[in-house]
Amino acid sequence: MNERQTTAVTAAFLGGLVLGAAVWSAQIGRSRRELFSKSPVRRLAALGYLAGQPGLDTASILTEYVAWERHPVLRRRALRLLRRLHTTLD
Repeated sequence: MNERQTTAVTAAFLGGLVLGAAVWSAQIGRSRRELFSKSPVRRLAALGYLAGQPGLDTASILTEYVAWERHPVLRRRALRLLRRLHTTLD
């Protein structure tokens, strides 16, 4: 591989990382909004999305959500996710 190709591959890789980080950030923000939606179905969908997003941001959002949620089924689901997340992060 010549220098030009190496530079192109490196630039593409770094561009992919930046784009991925931006998309991930937007998804977390969208999930956070939907998590506090008036619609229980949207809240359930947001919990489903967050279940696949381990990390400190997700743990923080779920902690806020558990304190806010009054629907028993959704609250239990969030608590299970939060416990699983804490186990994963430890």
